[in-house]
Amino acid sequence: MRVAMSIAITVISLFGHVALLLWGTRMVQTGIQRAYGSKLRRFLGEALRSRLRAFLAGLVATTILQSSTATGMIASGFAASGYVGLVPAFAIMLGANVGTTLIVQLFSFNVAAMSPAMILTGLIIFRRATRPEMHHLGRVFIGLGFMLLALHQLLAVVAETSRATELGSVLRMLSSMPLLSLLLVAALTWAAHSSVAVVLLVMSLAENGVIDAYQAVVLTLGANLGTAINPIVEGAAGTDLSSRRLPVGNLLTRVAGMAVAFAALHPITSVMMRIDGDGARAVANFHTAFNLIVSLAFLPFLSPVATMLTRLMPDRPAGSDAGRPRYLEPVARETPAVALEAAAREVLRLVDTLEAMLAGARQALHVPDRMMVSRLRKMDDVLDRLDSAVKHYVTSIGLDLFGEAEHRRREQILQFSTGLEHAGDILDRSVLRRLEKRIRKGIGFSDGERKTLEALLDRLIKNLGHAAALFMSQDGRLARLLANEKTAFRHAERAFAKEHFRRLGEGDIGAVETSALHLDLLRDLKQINDHLVAATAYPVLERNGELLQSRLTEGCSLLRP
Repeated sequence: MRVAMSIAITVISLFGHVALLLWGTRMVQTGIQRAYGSKLRRFLGEALRSRLRAFLAGLVATTILQSSTATGMIASGFAASGYVGLVPAFAIMLGANVGTTLIVQLFSFNVAAMSPAMILTGLIIFRRATRPEMHHLGRVFIGLGFMLLALHQLLAVVAETSRATELGSVLRMLSSMPLLSLLLVAALTWAAHSSVAVVLLVMSLAENGVIDAYQAVVLTLGANLGTAINPIVEGAAGTDLSSRRLPVGNLLTRVAGMAVAFAALHPITSVMMRIDGDGARAVANFHTAFNLIVSLAFLPFLSPVATMLTRLMPDRPAGSDAGRPRYLEPVARETPAVALEAAAREVLRLVDTLEAMLAGARQALHVPDRMMVSRLRKMDDVLDRLDSAVKHYVTSIGLDLFGEAEHRRREQILQFSTGLEHAGDILDRSVLRRLEKRIRKGIGFSDGERKTLEALLDRLIKNLGHAAALFMSQDGRLARLLANEKTAFRHAERAFAKEHFRRLGEGDIGAVETSALHLDLLRDLKQINDHLVAATAYPVLERNGELLQSRLTEGCSLLRP
């Protein structure tokens, strides 16, 4: 009974310290993402002129972010959106694989004594800082302190556990089955979502002699396999095969490197121990060397690898389900800057759908085809489904991961998506329904009426493009330009309303019916334009202090006696 209790306490202690290590790692990642996530994304985007620059950019970004998955998702987003080709995105990913090993190199030295100082420094910065970036950097220092503390305690637990004969028997059994050991550690790394934590655990075991150098190399290979599997498993719900080219390619390069390393385990182990006889340092050195050699070996051959992946995972056919999201990868939600940009790209698909509906409505002014109008009305279902998917995706991201910039971008995405969905509803239930009525009753517009509608539809399509550009740029000048468009639509509606009332007075029944339909369409188009302005221009103008709270003149009050 006493032995069982001792084993239970040891296991709880072991996993408790591993949990603290994982939590510290997460604090470092989220702190860096909140403070510099968008800046790192721009840095990666500007460093894609050559493979070598992209490789170095991926290395630097991952060293800072401490998440090769986060860097890989940014690169995947670039490639999926067509911003860059698959080759430079692949180079970033190879650099990320090397960058994530550098924190392991740091922790392979005896730096545990810095833990209290880091936690204290981080707490002071976190509590006292007024700038958001410094506030988040305090979180990073606390996370690093937790990681060092967890590693120090983990070493103590492993040292005590190493004397247990039961543990030794289990590890000796696993050492005789290296492939099984590799797969078990790969599964553990996938479950932990952190190769850093697992490699540090392997270092602890090696330093205390619980495992020999041969088994340490095998387990380190398993950690590298697990971290490459994670983005593929997490993104399995993704709908576009082309968006998974990069993680699949990264896995293939890792597997190829592991096949070579696995075939030469004994000579590799001998070389690593000759370089540094310390078990922990040998694990850290092998971890870095493996990723560096694999990256440099594949860097010259990225073009044929990219060609192969493109053939195996082609772009979605043009006739595929338009209402199915393409960019909302589940794994990206762990990295807010990446997830929000994925949602923004999905919102632009709503823009394309609404633009196609508006262009179809313009064509329906000339072509009395009820089937065409019916097809256009069905496109509103695409808008509804995409809008629902974007909202569900964005709101499922934990708010604790957001910095100030991410909170603001989240609201912009939700506002614009909602505005586009409402505009689509008006187009479906009012504009297209009225055009169906016109075709059914054989009502014809005069040349002047048709030209007015065409001009407003053209203007509305242009404004939709401006709204999309404003959504991406948040440019104040463009916001003012778009807001002024409300005046043009309001004047058009008022001018024709006067003309309509004049016809009523003349008693021309046929002209009155046509005129009423024309006026209703003008009001519908004005309302669509209002939604675009309210969803994009007004938030920017309000943030810049350029938006009046009321159009009433100063001193005017409905409560005045």
